[in-house]
Amino acid sequence: MTHQPTVDRLYMGAALKLAERGLFTVTRGNPRVGCLLVKDHRVVGRGWHETDGEAHAEVNALKSAGDIAKDATAYVTLEPCCFEGRTAACTDVLAQSGVKRVVIGARDYHIQRLRTLGLEVKVMGLPVPGELNPGTYTRHRRNRPYVRIKTALSFDGRTALATGVSKWITSEEAREDAQYWRARSGAIVTGIGTVLADDPRLTVRSPEYQGCAPWRVVLDSQGRFPTDATMLDDHARVVVVCGRDAHGTVLPETVDVWHEVTPRVEIKSVLNRLASEGVNEVLVEAGSELVGSFVESQNWDEMIAYVAPKFMGSDARPVAEIKVGEMAATIRATIVSTTQVGPDLRVVLRRDERGVQNQ
Repeated sequence: MTHQPTVDRLYMGAALKLAERGLFTVTRGNPRVGCLLVKDHRVVGRGWHETDGEAHAEVNALKSAGDIAKDATAYVTLEPCCFEGRTAACTDVLAQSGVKRVVIGARDYHIQRLRTLGLEVKVMGLPVPGELNPGTYTRHRRNRPYVRIKTALSFDGRTALATGVSKWITSEEAREDAQYWRARSGAIVTGIGTVLADDPRLTVRSPEYQGCAPWRVVLDSQGRFPTDATMLDDHARVVVVCGRDAHGTVLPETVDVWHEVTPRVEIKSVLNRLASEGVNEVLVEAGSELVGSFVESQNWDEMIAYVAPKFMGSDARPVAEIKVGEMAATIRATIVSTTQVGPDLRVVLRRDERGVQNQ
């Protein structure tokens, strides 16, 4: 006879697989959640949060099960929401359906009402939903999205020649691999220097992620954004963040302009605004100065570095412009993974919560 904890782990694993289906379609607002309904050792309903703002996983699972959901066990990867917004509170929907037991993968940040509604509740405390929804946690803990920095560099740590030329440091395979990080992000942040130098589209090009359209957010303190920028040629939202005193060229109505209350754009302020607009994950693709500002201010969580087996020389530009006067002040990070991508190496770093070395 299989023990209940083992059964719960198996069904929760299946619910997590369902949640992963929303990886590229749920990028702003709600978390990615999967729900499995089981009755008499048989799966009777499946659902996941399919699209931003649409029905939640629990509702979709109950819809697929119909009346047979009564007395079933619901396996939900993240604690069901207990507030009404664009959709009904999932705690109430589950209780009204007749489900008798709810197994939760990870707690959310809202008061749990399920027990008060008469349901048996088990919390497994799994870390995996946090990997699916890192922005859900950083938005509540730090009032900002989860911030990834994506960079391509040579083996000697350079991201552009002294002239500013950076195409192409890494291989086509690495550039294709990087599309994954764009596709799962709610917004891509860059600086006006990158826009003026490279005129990037910052879109998701891979057919594998068709339909993904992260916002493009340009930090532009002085209001220099060009009206003929290539990123204006498609439908994805463009946000230009200007300093208080910026009086640049009037931009098309399709561009959202955010004005800061300070002369220079403040990273923390921009991230707070993005969090308030529902952006869960941000990808930073920028030059060494802006990357350095994110790293020095500790407004980052993860760095995706594609390292090419080539040397660009001491005159080339570094990954990040950071001033460090002594070893004790170095900024710490942890290597999470290394993966061969074509001829290049993808290295994933995460910010050390202790910050600098001597803390």
